Amino acid sequence: MKIIKDLILNQGTNLGNGILKVDSFINHQVDPRLMEQCGQEFARRFAPVKPSRVLTAEISGIAPALMTARALEIPVVFARKSKPITMPDQVYLTVAPSHTKGVLVELIVSPEYLGHGERVLIIDDFLASGATINGLVRLTQTAGATLVGIGALIEKEFEDGRKRLASLNIPIESLVCITSMENGQIIFKDD
Repeated sequence: MKIIKDLILNQGTNLGNGILKVDSFINHQVDPRLMEQCGQEFARRFAPVKPSRVLTAEISGIAPALMTARALEIPVVFARKSKPITMPDQVYLTVAPSHTKGVLVELIVSPEYLGHGERVLIIDDFLASGATINGLVRLTQTAGATLVGIGALIEKEFEDGRKRLASLNIPIESLVCITSMENGQIIFKDD
């Protein structure tokens, strides 16, 4: 999507080591109009696979996942990073490395909201190494749900996440694809 690409070029910052700072419109301050447009685009792309749930990870994936779920008129579930006392004792739990935090984070979902027979669409802010998305895939599989698609606002193709997910044989869509962030530059796939 041109709007995301333009925002990356005008407001994003290449911090080196594959880290792209997009805090002014996705990761800290969220542009609701942008998220609505992204949600509508994901809904258009994924409507044919008939998802019944959108799944994402806390916290940066919530805005695009929520707007996608709204456009599809289905619920959104987000994997928590810590278990609140309101969650049942038995939960679905996995761990995934956080690229920006440099630590392993827990991803926790209650069986109340993700179960057998659901058709799950994973939506996240980034597709980089695929580690977080793979964690969400594991949660989906553990729940006995069917994974029907994966969407990311921004894909960093050079980190090979898509290749690591290819064996899932499901649609994978990114709204913007970056092929390189070397030498302080940001190079997009369609350039």
